[in-house]
Amino acid sequence: MSSSQTNWDNFLEVASLSDVGMRRTNNQDNMTVSLATSMEAWESKGHLFVVADGMGAHAAGELASKLAVDHIPHLYARFNDMSAPEALKKAVNGANAEIHRRGQANEDFHHMGTTCSTLTLLPQGAVVAHIGDSRIYRLRKNRLEQMTFDHSLVWEMKAAGQLTAEEEASGKIPKNVITRSLGPYPECKVDLEGPFKLEVGDTFMMCSDGLTGVVRDSELGAIMAIMPPDEAVKVLVDLANLRGGPDNITLIIVRVLSPEMSTNGKVKTIKVNTQKGKYAVHPMVWAICIITALLAVAFYFASGEGGWMNALLPGVAAGISGLYIVVRLLMATLAGDVVTEGRVFGKAPYTRTTCATGAQISKQLADVLKQLQMGAVEKDWKVDWKKLKAMIEEAELAFSKNDHSTAARTYGKSICFLMDQLRNQNDGASSSSVDL
Repeated sequence: MSSSQTNWDNFLEVASLSDVGMRRTNNQDNMTVSLATSMEAWESKGHLFVVADGMGAHAAGELASKLAVDHIPHLYARFNDMSAPEALKKAVNGANAEIHRRGQANEDFHHMGTTCSTLTLLPQGAVVAHIGDSRIYRLRKNRLEQMTFDHSLVWEMKAAGQLTAEEEASGKIPKNVITRSLGPYPECKVDLEGPFKLEVGDTFMMCSDGLTGVVRDSELGAIMAIMPPDEAVKVLVDLANLRGGPDNITLIIVRVLSPEMSTNGKVKTIKVNTQKGKYAVHPMVWAICIITALLAVAFYFASGEGGWMNALLPGVAAGISGLYIVVRLLMATLAGDVVTEGRVFGKAPYTRTTCATGAQISKQLADVLKQLQMGAVEKDWKVDWKKLKAMIEEAELAFSKNDHSTAARTYGKSICFLMDQLRNQNDGASSSSVDL
């Protein structure tokens, strides 16, 4: 592949969408897709994807998430003297510092914050840096795996054994209380996960909790498996809105298409010098070594015969400090972790869910469509019923032939078509809130 600007369409399938939802007046979510500009850039830095869900009054949450998605790609690209995982984690921490600085500088933005989930696809695999409760999933075959730990009160209590399944189901502990985010404090703790081996067909989804709060994992996986990413993002957003759309909804779906993007089962390593700074040589030691070495040379040549006696003491000092420097530099070179396929950061996956079958998701989408039609009739919305009927008949025919993938895709397209029709009501105002 050419090292010039690269078209990744044959290697990755990427789709993204962000929606304000049905209950919010502004969208505090932000996202970015940063594909490598060349094969060489991909080999060193990979492709970068970021989703952030802001929190704060006024426009604070929106600003916090915008700062995150702007600063992380910029900082990540700058850190060329370290491994990709280190650079990614440092970039997220750098974004935290900037968000905190901006929050402290303006009273309206005090304590603003944002969740942040970042994904890089590298030759060595997928690496995740994460803070908050926006999630990253990986779909492989018929299983959906959550690759991030929710930094929420519910998840933290479950992990500590302080919350039973019954207590969680009762809803006594609010699910939207998060325990970590970028911005409120000068320091933050970022989780690093991976690298995870990549296979052709692997599909990753990053999303804010506006989606996962109302759409089940089994549904997410089934829709991602059956539909191409550009269709899936639309269906999932509309499905979330039809279930009340209580929050902003943002998602990115990335599918690996080419073996060149996969790890191909090879053992590839990432050198992570996590302890390098521990062995740095203090400038004073460098100064002592240089000064004593110069003194030793000066005393030797200035003292004539027997000058070596005068040069002995500074020479020994120069030798000892020089040996110390060599040892420290060697330790810094050897320090760190070599991460392979068999050894990764973090403990992902944190959940595993078997996707709904094609027949199951088809029936669910058909039921959603029926309820949406009833709402449209009840509110007397103007709809191209002829076109909608043709789409439904196509879906029903496919289902009768056990072509459940086609049926599900067609039902999904029908839902999106009808939702688009409803959005155009009332002179273009969005009044299509139909709670199901």
